[in-house]
Amino acid sequence: MITYDAIKRLSGDLYDWSLKKIPEDTKERLAEAHRNETGENAKKVLQFMIHSAKKAEEEGQFLCSDAGIPVYAVKIGSQARFEGDLKRAFAEGFDDLVERIDPPLLKFVQNPLTNERSFKGKDMPIISWGVVDGADYLDIICSPKALGSGRWASLEIFVYPSLEDIEKYILETVIKAGSQHCPPVMIGVGIGGSFDHAAKLAKMATLRQMGTQNPEPILANMEKRLFKAINKTGFGPMGQGGDTTALGIHIDYSAGHGFTPVAICFNCWINRRTRARIYNNGTIERIE
Repeated sequence: MITYDAIKRLSGDLYDWSLKKIPEDTKERLAEAHRNETGENAKKVLQFMIHSAKKAEEEGQFLCSDAGIPVYAVKIGSQARFEGDLKRAFAEGFDDLVERIDPPLLKFVQNPLTNERSFKGKDMPIISWGVVDGADYLDIICSPKALGSGRWASLEIFVYPSLEDIEKYILETVIKAGSQHCPPVMIGVGIGGSFDHAAKLAKMATLRQMGTQNPEPILANMEKRLFKAINKTGFGPMGQGGDTTALGIHIDYSAGHGFTPVAICFNCWINRRTRARIYNNGTIERIE
């Protein structure tokens, strides 16, 4: 059985790790961008990012002072066995992390009604739940959300849009954000379903590993077109101009009604993402 204490500890550790190490696919994409970048200032910024990521990992320091808020995507195996209240384990895991993390966290959890800031709040941590049939584990992804990338997410509902309508909206959203979301960014897009489901699809799309092929040919082609177009906007790393405004764009879709929500969200260049599985026998497999 998966113990309450194991879930509590792992949820806190995943948040801790996400602040001090960027994903391996992000390292590779930054290195590739640096090799291909033609802008002189952009190349310097990319080199600075690569160096900063390395130093943060080596020294166990935060890569960005904005640690964001704890956001998780949890998939529960239908054969998983665990004790205690699952959501409370995550909440107490965050409380425990606040006490033990070094360097300390700032108070980024904000009450939107009063603007009061603390380490606690309604629905905190934010968790998306899913199920994996036949699995004997909990699959946990931590992807903290901070101000830079979180501010520029967008959602609009269309009626029977064409692919051209959708692509135009994506590009308009990217142009509106400019360089204020700390590019080069990872972009996630969700198309269809309902209002809330499209937003979840967009968020989960940012967590897909870079370099993986979209199984839907229409979307695979859309990703290629938009990736080229976005990197031709010229915003570049941290707005310094250049060829690298996006590290990637991942798109997912859902069947729905005639009304079609299109949601777009961003992860900044750090692309925070850690992932682990905890099995019934107590084994923890760190995946990212």
